[in-house]
Amino acid sequence: MERISTIYREKFGYPPAHIARAPGRVNLLGEHVDYNDGFVLPAAIDRATYVAFSPTNARHSTLVAADFDQQASFSAESIPTKTQADSSPLPEWGLYPAGVMWSLMEENLPIPSINAIFASDVPRGSGLSSSASVEMAFMIAWQTIGDWTLPPMKRALLGQKAENKYVGVNCGIMDQFASACGVENKLLLLDCRSLEWKTVPLPGNVSIVIADTTVRRKLTSGEYNKRRSACEEAVRLLKEDLPNVRSLRDVSVEEFDRLANKLPGEIEKRARHVVEEIGRSNQAEALLEAGDVQNFGRLMNECHVSLRDLYEVSCPELNVMVNVAQSLDGCYGARLTGAGFGGCTVNLVANEKVDDFAKALAKGYESETRLHPEIYITHASNGAGLMK
Repeated sequence: MERISTIYREKFGYPPAHIARAPGRVNLLGEHVDYNDGFVLPAAIDRATYVAFSPTNARHSTLVAADFDQQASFSAESIPTKTQADSSPLPEWGLYPAGVMWSLMEENLPIPSINAIFASDVPRGSGLSSSASVEMAFMIAWQTIGDWTLPPMKRALLGQKAENKYVGVNCGIMDQFASACGVENKLLLLDCRSLEWKTVPLPGNVSIVIADTTVRRKLTSGEYNKRRSACEEAVRLLKEDLPNVRSLRDVSVEEFDRLANKLPGEIEKRARHVVEEIGRSNQAEALLEAGDVQNFGRLMNECHVSLRDLYEVSCPELNVMVNVAQSLDGCYGARLTGAGFGGCTVNLVANEKVDDFAKALAKGYESETRLHPEIYITHASNGAGLMK
């Protein structure tokens, strides 16, 4: 926080009026099901995006991305064309805050101009939702300056709209939801259709360990959108026999097994992952409430196999990280987390083993890949809000 205030003073010549924080997230179960109306089990984490900001009388908002050492300016007039004050295109990172402004304008909310500096310790492209944390931090900034208030879920939905319609990534609601609605030391169980959610206890004898492969992917490359399209095509074909199906969430494992041979091979694999993963998510709450980390960890392991073999969003480095983790003492479950194609794994580890686990995981991964991973022992944190 001190760093961002210092950069703000150096850039604008006065201290920021406010600082907003919005966390990244890690998802423990329910991967690639949020856009299929399924159930997800994320937690906000203790890594976040920070925005130092003040109102300005200028026509344009001026934003500095401290992590890129780049600046962008835009206004209500330039937002629709995704351009800056000088008519040059917005940089890619600028699309996220600009998209937030666009979605708020669509709600006819007052969006005063701001001067802002932002920085993040959520690793970009790692599957920990750095983009959602940027969106939710700027949502707090404009809410503060605009002097209006939206409930956290509404902010999440507008952030999702910004990413879908403005940035062009067809993400579901989970990332923005977790960043907006996080609760300290709790997992969040979200029904992605009704948007009803509750907190679920994380047993006190385990820690969440995030392991970053340091291999990066780009969501907008189209692989994500291809899988989303495959799920939609599966629904269209299954409707011939199950006319009441609105999404894969409405198809039971038994129904899917009966009708799977009607689907083309790749579509069948993608849809099978989603149907079975929603089944796993439905088991999660009772297991966690009972403190049964052994069986919850087993579901995490099954999820990774499904993401690797059916949804095909893993990569060699993720598989190495998971295999090493699952071989270590104290690890209940390990799987890739996020969209895949690189990024991070999430591991559920016994508290008394967590330090040894982190060291052994880093060593094992490095010896097989020659890559130096980042291992974070993390905890569930509160959602987006104002720090100052």
